[in-house]
Amino acid sequence: MTAKSVGFALYFLLMAGVALSAQDADAAKEITFNKDVAPIFYENCVTCHHPNDIAPMSLMTYKEARPWAAAIREAVVQRIMPPWHADPHVGEFMNDARLSDDQIATIVAWVKGGAKEGDPKDLPKAPVFQAGWHINPDIIFTIPETNVAAGNQDDYEYIYVPTNFKEDKWVQAGEVVPGDRRVVHHATVSIVNADEVPKLRQSHADQSKADSPYYYRTGQVNHLRPEVMVLDDGCSVPNGGGLPGQPSGGVNHVPAIYLPGHSPEVRPPGYALRVAAGSYLQFQIHYSNRLSQPVKDRTSVGLVFAKDPVKYEVAQYEIWNNLFLIPPGDGNHRVTSCFVLPKDVTAVAYTAHMHFRGKSMKTEAIYPDGRRELLFDVPKYDFRWQETYFLKHQFLLPKGTTLFTTAYFDNSQNNPLNPDPTKAIRWGEPSTEEMMGFWLAYADVTPVDASAAEAKIAH
Repeated sequence: MTAKSVGFALYFLLMAGVALSAQDADAAKEITFNKDVAPIFYENCVTCHHPNDIAPMSLMTYKEARPWAAAIREAVVQRIMPPWHADPHVGEFMNDARLSDDQIATIVAWVKGGAKEGDPKDLPKAPVFQAGWHINPDIIFTIPETNVAAGNQDDYEYIYVPTNFKEDKWVQAGEVVPGDRRVVHHATVSIVNADEVPKLRQSHADQSKADSPYYYRTGQVNHLRPEVMVLDDGCSVPNGGGLPGQPSGGVNHVPAIYLPGHSPEVRPPGYALRVAAGSYLQFQIHYSNRLSQPVKDRTSVGLVFAKDPVKYEVAQYEIWNNLFLIPPGDGNHRVTSCFVLPKDVTAVAYTAHMHFRGKSMKTEAIYPDGRRELLFDVPKYDFRWQETYFLKHQFLLPKGTTLFTTAYFDNSQNNPLNPDPTKAIRWGEPSTEEMMGFWLAYADVTPVDASAAEAKIAH
């Protein structure tokens, strides 16, 4: 063999090695559902995207996910899914649902590479869900069977269920599961003392509230009277935007709520809600039955008791402006509310609440020394995805701090969700009217009695 032929042989061997190395590299880079994508879905998506849940399709298996590959790619690239509406540059949240850039790149590569299934041995163990639940409740309370009339698009029902607790309980997590998702628009479960229940029941049944100077009723649904004074800038008056003579904010004790797109309420370790012995649970349920037949509903709330020692007791300030008026066609209408904290509190979570015309909301803290800090910002509010944002790092809000909330509403024809841009809109409980609320879940800064809390933790 000549030197020249030896050189050619070495060259071809080298090229073959390069080709094989390239093939090995391509094989190593191959993205598959079982090895690369399923772990992302299991961690971030299948809480909703599993059979018989709120999402329109399941992503639990390759067979279920593959037809949606292109749509999934678009949704994650545009950060439409998983839904998350808080500004990522304002605050850090323990329930942040956003995918990382690397996770998005993996999904994009999977779709670009043909959305392959991969080796079944690479598929991780799938999460297991109780029917209808995203938590594992320690106890479940269900309302009696309730009739929801056909075509009744807005009805509020107040139903009281006894806990029958013989001692105080500490709740770290809660979730409301509608009995019939077709008709339950939203539901709030609150803790009330047993001696308050008869008075509350009477107030719901008392139609004399129709004579209120501020509200009128249709059934049990409240609306603001059109002749009531208009106050868009609640922060311009001492009570911050509440009704005349009333504060803009009040305290509620809410273990769980159901809103469109809302996840379970899971409080940080060491923070829990106290349910006193003998308490009742008030179910405030907004029914909206657009069906032509009556429906029977049995909505439930599931509670998870604290397993670790409870350090701080949680409650919630609900802060409102109820006096605004949004003109017809106004695409950027500003409304404010202010609330001065009456005591030192620890911030735990935030919730923004508006209806279909809600456009954006942000809350600033104005501290007693005059400093201002942006706490919370939802630049693109979406009524269909109302989340409670639990802080990763809790912090002190001192007594005298003003919570200054600014909301914008889009009552124009450019808002595709707008029920009617030709109407002037005021406060009202139906979704076709509006609300402007900022809720602060907080903890008392004084620790609970450690021995009492540990004794009452459920095991």
